[in-house]
Amino acid sequence: MYCADCESIDDYFFDTTHFWIFVPTLETFSKVAGLCGSMDINATQQSDHCISCVVERPAIQKFIMSINGALESKEKENTKVTTACHDGAPSIDDMGRIVTLEILVNRYQAKWLIDSIEKERYETWFQPIIDARDESVFAHEGLFRVRDSDDSIVPPALAFKLAEKSDLLFSLDLVARRSAVECAARGKLNSKLFINFNPSSIYDPSYCLRATAAAINEIGLSPSDIVFEVTETHRADDLNHLKGILAFYRNAGFQIALDDIGSGWSGLNLLQSLRPDFVKIDMELVRGVHNDAYKQNIVNSLIQIANRSGIEVIAEGVETEDEASWLKNAKADYLQGYLYGRPAPLSTQTLSAEEAQQIDQKMNPLKAAAK
Repeated sequence: MYCADCESIDDYFFDTTHFWIFVPTLETFSKVAGLCGSMDINATQQSDHCISCVVERPAIQKFIMSINGALESKEKENTKVTTACHDGAPSIDDMGRIVTLEILVNRYQAKWLIDSIEKERYETWFQPIIDARDESVFAHEGLFRVRDSDDSIVPPALAFKLAEKSDLLFSLDLVARRSAVECAARGKLNSKLFINFNPSSIYDPSYCLRATAAAINEIGLSPSDIVFEVTETHRADDLNHLKGILAFYRNAGFQIALDDIGSGWSGLNLLQSLRPDFVKIDMELVRGVHNDAYKQNIVNSLIQIANRSGIEVIAEGVETEDEASWLKNAKADYLQGYLYGRPAPLSTQTLSAEEAQQIDQKMNPLKAAAK
């Protein structure tokens, strides 16, 4: 599940970095020029709307943070920047890496995240999904965990938000999908596997997702045991694009889940348009549902709509026996939450050295192809 396009992360900062800054107004030009002068940075006016400067590595952080503070939000959104490690005009490849100043600032702040991706400081933890009828384990959801340079786990929401702001979402989402597959194989997961994905991280389903499908087949997992889960909060702006992604997954034999139904205005519209195999009821509706008539009405309606459409319902965020009992009576199909287990890594103690080597051999050719 490696992709040369998404996993080749461009570097913008070098021992000696040549910045080419294209500004929207003369006022912005004046601010950048004044900043370079105050920091004694060698700068050259290339045109009324372009200034270049040279910054040595020890001064990059101060320069980035200073220019971030000197410009207004709209100026940063409309200022374009590319960098180079050489003298002279930027090359075609350098121009191909041009980004907004806002993205460049976030890219600098995300250096730890790039380092974690490149050094594979990440893993997937798994949380059980329980069959409401007999409380047997029906599936596990893979939940991505990334560590910083101090080996501390960074909150996933923070990591993905930073990735989105720094134009790294494509890379991080692909890594998260691959990690779920690989960790499930190493832990000998014996259930369905729910894998989260962000539709905004996929350019072209037939191109971007073929590595996902290939890796799952290569590692020996059955597509029928994989459920790809799209969250409503990270849905694609283009519904047709999202339909194309889901069609690719279905044609490859995978199932589809829609997350956080009930958390936004468009949930029912998506339910009708996408016809997923599973829906997850948002945990805010589940929490305390046994004592809240308003929540009960909403959850009952969602379950009835799903059942009439042949869609199975997962209630997530179940923390108490009272919540579980009410949801079972309301005919929820599956339950997920701390009551049944917190996210945790799978044990690999039963994995033999030979089995581990086989997994590595199956994953490594895909990794090499991306380099």
